[in-house]
Amino acid sequence: MKNIKIPQGTMRSVAFCIILFFIFHFSFFNSVKAQVSLNWSGFVNPHYYADSRSVVGGREDMMLFYPKPVLLDSLGNDLNDGWQANMLAITARLGLRITGPEMLGAKTSAYIEGDFTGSTNATINDLRLRHAYIRLYWDKHEVTAGQYWYAMVIHEIMPMTNPLNMGAPFHCYARQPQVRYSFFPTGNWEFVAVAQWQLDNMSQGLLNGVPTSSTQFARHSLVPELNAQIRYRGAGKGGLFLGAAVNLKTIQPQVQTNYTAVQPSTNLYSSFSWSVFGKVKLGEFTVKAQTLLNNSLYEGCSLGGYLMLADSTFEDWHFNTVWLDVERNTGHWRPGIFLGFAKNLDYGNTNYVHCFGRGHDIEYLWRIQPRLTYATGNGLSFTGEAEYTRAGYDTPVGNLRLSLSMTYAF
Repeated sequence: MKNIKIPQGTMRSVAFCIILFFIFHFSFFNSVKAQVSLNWSGFVNPHYYADSRSVVGGREDMMLFYPKPVLLDSLGNDLNDGWQANMLAITARLGLRITGPEMLGAKTSAYIEGDFTGSTNATINDLRLRHAYIRLYWDKHEVTAGQYWYAMVIHEIMPMTNPLNMGAPFHCYARQPQVRYSFFPTGNWEFVAVAQWQLDNMSQGLLNGVPTSSTQFARHSLVPELNAQIRYRGAGKGGLFLGAAVNLKTIQPQVQTNYTAVQPSTNLYSSFSWSVFGKVKLGEFTVKAQTLLNNSLYEGCSLGGYLMLADSTFEDWHFNTVWLDVERNTGHWRPGIFLGFAKNLDYGNTNYVHCFGRGHDIEYLWRIQPRLTYATGNGLSFTGEAEYTRAGYDTPVGNLRLSLSMTYAF
């Protein structure tokens, strides 16, 4: 009898469904005794998009970062120029929130959520874990442990753009395993401290002498990525939300797991990034904005990185990023617009052996992205969007993306 090989992606999907079943099963039969409540949520979101140029992106380029540079053939034709189109429904999402009784003097809850974008381009259409965390909440303290938003993703101000990128690479977009502590000294102020590790979004470096992306570089540093934030929430209907964040990432950029007569350097590389952000409601519109000093936020689907020199030391290269998002949040017709600009502060530096990160060959990047959503008010909505991104290579290029989507949320 022949051995039957089950694809790895299928096995992960089956395992995820089994886990969800047992969570539901045991929660249901213990709900009366343990006072556990379940709340399912999610959406289905078929999405069509067309690009005027080849782009740097992920998940069949549904997550667009910026257009590719000019690539000429022997006849002088730009191979990256020309329209292409696609349609996907991989962002379909299902989440389960579990709310339990008080334990250790804290209100308790847990959340698990998945979609079908896969953890890499090679596993697209596979079921992927997005969030899986436990939350304990006291009067002035909150602890979250598990997989949650990357700390430089400020989800309260996330741009509500139509494609998968959600403002990336101007706004970070990733999730990481972490422990997060929040302190609420008053009703308006919040202080946040985060220690996080890597999984789907990995650092770049030399693994066995080969440039690659891997969790090994962060794991060998023994230091989690650290983040601290201060936040202010105003009282009243204005919904004022302001904050600042600082981020410290430490990795070992050279790791050797195979035998070699010459051991590579075990020097560590650390990088700081800063952010100031805010949100306010002005009548029917919500305005969100952020500025970032990106120093190697590649893992957050943003810009910046580091240079490895010949003596195995490192140099930073930075992007300064600003963006603005405005959207009407009431009524059936909801127009919105996203504007983003990023400047490479170390453009033109060629004094390196290896370059790791995103956007080193781009001097600047800007995007204008108007959108229009029709919301029925019953979970069904339709969105049309135009997204133009301009990249400042030696020969600047631009890409126009036109997209249409239909969303049924529950």
